[in-house]
Amino acid sequence: MRVANLNGRATIVTNAGCVDVESASHGAFSHEVGRVIERLDEVVAWFEKTSPAVTETTTPDEVMRDPRLGPAVIAPSQVFAIGVNYRAHAAEMGLTPPTTPMVFTKFPSSITSANAQVPIPSSTTDWEAELVVVIGARGRNVSLENALNHVAGYCVGQDFSDRELQMRGTPAQFSLGKSHQNFAPIGPWITSADEIDNPNDLRITCDINGHRYQDSTTGDMVFSVPELVSYLSTICELRPGDLIFTGSPHGVGQGQRPAVFLKPTDVIETSISGLGSLRNVACA
Repeated sequence: MRVANLNGRATIVTNAGCVDVESASHGAFSHEVGRVIERLDEVVAWFEKTSPAVTETTTPDEVMRDPRLGPAVIAPSQVFAIGVNYRAHAAEMGLTPPTTPMVFTKFPSSITSANAQVPIPSSTTDWEAELVVVIGARGRNVSLENALNHVAGYCVGQDFSDRELQMRGTPAQFSLGKSHQNFAPIGPWITSADEIDNPNDLRITCDINGHRYQDSTTGDMVFSVPELVSYLSTICELRPGDLIFTGSPHGVGQGQRPAVFLKPTDVIETSISGLGSLRNVACA
């Protein structure tokens, strides 16, 4: 199931069209995406049982570029991000893959939609395509074997980074450098976990102005999705709607020789197989 935030309302996106969750369920489920995430298993079961009629005949491709499309998750209580979590990315940066997940945050005010413009605050603004995990069930000390049962679904994400701010001072300012306005587009919708057999077997790409810079699979992760969920839960309580940006593959701007950074009017297209795509335009 694909659940989008369309005009502020939880909307199921099917190949035949869109279904407004609250209207089609006669109020059994909320129009608020956050509340739907908490009951996503129930929503999936209801939809499969009742097969409600579409409320508008908008195709998935049209939804992905619809100006009404909002962030797939509106107000996560926690946004975790994982650094240097792809082996080839570690190599391009001249780093040794970590032995423990490297965790920072992207502050929630940086969350935006799949089509949002991205203001460029510096001449060293970089791109990082990422698989984003959406937590669906509250938990602490989640076992590795049970970790995926706490996942509601997945989104495409971009971890835009102001490298100059990120690396300013000692120690570096990772969280601030990655939390400017619209530095965390996610979407275009939440794809429910039951649709994805293995989150660590997905192709992930990023094109800048039509040139492909990133092309990898989530199988190159140092720490898998279950490992990340389990590890984070040993320290923080995971809550419905929390996000985990799981790291970026090789091909970031800083890793180019010479380095390449974003400038106004650049078009950034980020895709993950089975999850859809983002299309963000850089602006001054």
